[in-house]
Amino acid sequence: MEHQAAAAVLDAPGNAERVDVTPVAGESYEAVVRGHRIVVDQPADSGGLDSAPTPVELFVTSLATCVAYYAGRYLTRHGYSRDGLAVSAGFTMAGDRPARVSDIRLTVRVPPGLPAERRPALHAMVRHCTVHNTLVSAPSVTIELD
Repeated sequence: MEHQAAAAVLDAPGNAERVDVTPVAGESYEAVVRGHRIVVDQPADSGGLDSAPTPVELFVTSLATCVAYYAGRYLTRHGYSRDGLAVSAGFTMAGDRPARVSDIRLTVRVPPGLPAERRPALHAMVRHCTVHNTLVSAPSVTIELD
């Protein structure tokens, strides 16, 4: 059985990043990023084995973990503990076409030791996460067949 590899590549001078994706089995795919391996799958009702998160779930996870990273950096930089820091994300799929995420809701659980007057600055900081910025100022996306 012949497998075609799908590759998502961004080649910008001086800032090239690369993700390579290949089929594993059924609706499961493996992505390799800087030597790290990530597997995605689909739920059983979409033809998968539900053996891993879906690409959409990883998309929302990317946003949530980026927000957590920025929150953690803020806390550390200002001498506060990260104990109790948590980010939860919920999302809704659009009911019309094209298929897409229509709504993402993030909740940042702030550590109990953070003074109330620091909350606005923390909120401003997490809104600067790279993934959030990318969603607000959408990148161009090119898909080519090789």
